[in-house]
Amino acid sequence: MAPDLFTPCMIGKFNLSHRVVMAPMARCRAIDEIPLPAHAEYYAQRATEGGLLISEATIISDTAAGFPGTPGIYTEEQVEAWKKVVDAVHSKGGIIFCQVYHAGRASNHVYQPGGAAPVSSTNQSISNKWKILMPDNTLNVYHKPRALQTHEVWQVIEQYRLAAKNAIRAGFDGVEVHAAHGFLIDQFLKDSINDRMDEFGGSIENRCRFLMEIIKVVVGEIGTDRTGVRISPAIDYIDATDSDPLDLGLVVIERLNKFQDKLGSKLAYLHVTRPRFMAASPEEEDEDEEARLMRAWRRAYQGTFMLSGGFTRELGMKALVDGDADLISYGRLFISNPDLIHRFKVDAPLNGYNRETFYTQDPVVGYIDYPFLDQENGEVTH
Repeated sequence: MAPDLFTPCMIGKFNLSHRVVMAPMARCRAIDEIPLPAHAEYYAQRATEGGLLISEATIISDTAAGFPGTPGIYTEEQVEAWKKVVDAVHSKGGIIFCQVYHAGRASNHVYQPGGAAPVSSTNQSISNKWKILMPDNTLNVYHKPRALQTHEVWQVIEQYRLAAKNAIRAGFDGVEVHAAHGFLIDQFLKDSINDRMDEFGGSIENRCRFLMEIIKVVVGEIGTDRTGVRISPAIDYIDATDSDPLDLGLVVIERLNKFQDKLGSKLAYLHVTRPRFMAASPEEEDEDEEARLMRAWRRAYQGTFMLSGGFTRELGMKALVDGDADLISYGRLFISNPDLIHRFKVDAPLNGYNRETFYTQDPVVGYIDYPFLDQENGEVTH
């Protein structure tokens, strides 16, 4: 029988009891890049026995931020704070991966040490049609980046290794390398951005090298079965486009397929974002073209394939039944429905979400105060 959202699944060494994954989502609640007790409550609310959660994008260095309230995983204090979050998830029987990332040029001087220029694969700026969220919740422009020198690229690769090591020290079950959505790794992958002349630029093979070197050191540090990757070859976000997204995805996947340990274990999963992630409504995307891309990558990838981007319960079920994915990740629905798994199981109505509180710094409102299905008389039962 074809799997559905509630069919068990194996990823790496982990037995999942269902196929609904909490997608990584920036929530802006950290203070001085350190998770708070509210983070532990937030993730624990959404944890289920044998369910997979992926943390919000977590920065690998002091140059990596591009958003207010972003937590890090590069200092001892950050590691100690994450331990409390991970312990809270594990107490509910959940599994949690840490998404490690670097914003690259998707930043502003205010997020950089000493007000320096953000670093990237290029000196090209993100166009002014895109705006960055500032610490005071106003919008501003992305600042002109500085292209990393070749020796600096290798230093950033090392930062990813250390971040993965720290994530496991904090108790995370694995790491998702964020290579999507126009952030640093995507800035190396996409030919509209990467204009380098060294071994990390030019041919599609060279543009993929940065990601592959990162995966190599992360796998070497924590193992293949604890390592996931997220890519978005077809998404146009913050000017991150490629002239041939199909081939870019296939070349990346061909190389990811080669990662396996001596026992034959492959990467935990490949996480791909559909173009409708950026659409105000699914009708704004060419669904035939999107399906062609996703299915080509699905066929090419020799491991667990996760999809995200605008899924409902019904669309998630259909994608699994049709064989288009092994796992479905949900973002906004998880924000407003801490008990999303239960609601999906009984096909119950869902809470609506409030976009205005997605990225505020309030540790309660819009974060841990959404009601559970069995809330009565103003009391939330956990």
